[in-house]
Amino acid sequence: MAENCFHPSIEGAQHGAKNLAQFLDYARKSGAAGAQPSNFMLQSDKGFKSAKEIKDAFAKAKLSLDGVSAHCPFWVHTTAWTGSPTIRPFIPADVAKKSPAEIEKWAEDYILRLFDLCAELGIKIIPMFWGVAFGWELATGYPWGFWKGGDFDFLKEGQERFVKKTAKIRKQAKALGIYLAHEIHPGTAAMCADDFNMLVEICDGDKCLTVNADPSHCWEGEDWETRFLKVAPRIYACHVKNYVIRKGLPLRMMEPGWQKRAMQFVDIPSGDLNMGRYVELLIHTGYPQRYCQVMGKKTAPLIVEAESAYRDLDATSANGIQYVRDNLCFPIAAGSFEDGMGA
Repeated sequence: MAENCFHPSIEGAQHGAKNLAQFLDYARKSGAAGAQPSNFMLQSDKGFKSAKEIKDAFAKAKLSLDGVSAHCPFWVHTTAWTGSPTIRPFIPADVAKKSPAEIEKWAEDYILRLFDLCAELGIKIIPMFWGVAFGWELATGYPWGFWKGGDFDFLKEGQERFVKKTAKIRKQAKALGIYLAHEIHPGTAAMCADDFNMLVEICDGDKCLTVNADPSHCWEGEDWETRFLKVAPRIYACHVKNYVIRKGLPLRMMEPGWQKRAMQFVDIPSGDLNMGRYVELLIHTGYPQRYCQVMGKKTAPLIVEAESAYRDLDATSANGIQYVRDNLCFPIAAGSFEDGMGA
């Protein structure tokens, strides 16, 4: 009988109002078989919870610990140098008052401590994204003529900055056998597949630089199939998320309200993307086999990150988990459908 290589899971960052126990209880009741808590859910008054405390919480909930979502601290680490206030929601108030260099050092230390905890937990894959290492000018993605001038070259400077600022983190990740799965995303250090491959190149092929596949961020020309085929061997993690594009509206605009924007995240079943085809591509790229080998699991998670500008968040996520469970965790073909023809 054909075996299923996936199980339904859920990402915790969107559910930060819940503590770890509440999040796991919600995930289990919604139909998940695993969960990917955020780094914040693993914190305690003394730093991080103990590995035993976290393992016991997952055992009580009868859920698989599928990874740790650490987007926020990595964003802080590679964005702090810009002095941007966008990092403040993700750091303690007393840290936010420090200089950019001090904040960066704090974030680096935090990440290294998180690595130690993940190593104790047996977590080898950390979904994240690198921040604005190349500066806000390049982060716009708009080809200004002044990215390079007589005495400056933002791209070259950004490459040197990325290599230098991430060196210690990458070294420790490799020492612990951890893969850092960048979510290719507008406004980060790698906004498309070519950007990500450039990061790999400037870091001499560093094996810890991997990808967290998420098709909901492919809405400006590069479709999800093109993007993920270009980085296929480095896909070690994934999110399942959907969106719609409202025609006639600009994709980039100074409008913070999601209900008014052209691109909107939506419930998984009703979005523009064909999630079944997306999961087939994940199989094609080797994601489930890669994840299971690294993490020592029998199945790989399809991690729901459903959001909506209109629907209640908990209801949207629960609906997403159930959709993944019922429609995307299917038995994998053992051979071609042609094999039995004429037998």
